[in-house]
Amino acid sequence: MTRFPRPHRDDILLSVCSLLAGLLLYVLGLHNQSNRDLLPAWVTLVPLCGMASLELLRRTAPQVALTGGTLFLVADQFTRGNLATVVIFGDLVYAAVVYGTARAARRIPVTTGMVTLTATVGMLAYFRTPEALLFGMIVGVVSFAPAITGVTLRNQREATEAARLRAEQTALLAEMDRTQAVVAERARMARELHDMVANHLSAIAIHSTAALSIDKPETSLQALSVIRENSVQGLAEMRRLIGLLRKGGESDEPAVAPTLDGLDALLAQSRVFGADTGLAFVLEDHRPQGLRLPAPVELAAYRIVQESLTNTLKHASPGRVTVVLAHTGDTLTVAVSSPYEGEADRPGPRAPGSGAGLVGMEERVALLDGELTAGPASAEDGAKIWQVRAQLPAEDDTEPSA
Repeated sequence: MTRFPRPHRDDILLSVCSLLAGLLLYVLGLHNQSNRDLLPAWVTLVPLCGMASLELLRRTAPQVALTGGTLFLVADQFTRGNLATVVIFGDLVYAAVVYGTARAARRIPVTTGMVTLTATVGMLAYFRTPEALLFGMIVGVVSFAPAITGVTLRNQREATEAARLRAEQTALLAEMDRTQAVVAERARMARELHDMVANHLSAIAIHSTAALSIDKPETSLQALSVIRENSVQGLAEMRRLIGLLRKGGESDEPAVAPTLDGLDALLAQSRVFGADTGLAFVLEDHRPQGLRLPAPVELAAYRIVQESLTNTLKHASPGRVTVVLAHTGDTLTVAVSSPYEGEADRPGPRAPGSGAGLVGMEERVALLDGELTAGPASAEDGAKIWQVRAQLPAEDDTEPSA
């Protein structure tokens, strides 16, 4: 046994009102046809009540309601007729298009249009008078017009729903973009914070360990001097970064990004930090004179050298540390080589590593579509070295002379 869902409250109200309107027309003696005397007048109420009861299914089972309504409309033609019955049928056609399946919404307007056309042509052929067009118009008003109205409303609803879905998808994509932007900004901040502070903290760790392990006043005094210098510099850089974050990236003074021109100072600083480690730092700059590189490339190359020197101070064995810069074609090559004989061969204190530096270098190079290699290698004289080599796409930004 088929059980239909509970009728909508608006459909119940519509059914009751339609039935009361039909009963009022019946009591007043208003009928559609006056030449149907074969059946008693009360028979007119049978199609009316049946049609009114089908109004309860106009949303929950619209196709069933339309099929039953068609049968009751045909039955009404054999009685004196009731205008309410005809009006209810038009509403069932409308509901079948609006609430029915997509297939029914396509077929019902076509079917009612064909019925209207067939009825009009048939009545003209039978009566051969212009008044026969009125019958076709009535059929069109009862069946085809509600179907077209339902199609229009259904299309508007579908367009509104599609627009709502597009708006939700757009909002979702915007939220995803915002989340990705936040993640990317956090990663950039983490790289900058690590590259700015790690060098100073490594020097502090190394010299504080030396001050604690070597019982010499002059050694302790030198170590404390280096510790103080790096503490002040690290604190200044931290304050600058925090100030930029608090002001949303805006500061009273412009933040100058480090460039490759500052490598001499960076190596001089490394020589001071590595005075007790037996390391010698050398810069070999093979770039053409007057070369200008894009700012992101300059910053990435500087940070790669800075992080490589920091790792050298932590792990390298005594010997020569070489920083090589070269520019061929549209590629900047940065290579940092340091002696690597094993952790046990290096004298003096060391600072622990976190592994974040190499990850930061890889991220910087990846953002510029470059290549990075880091690992043990062999020097020209056969000695074991640790080499960090980055190749960054970098076109010359030098303005051509007039």
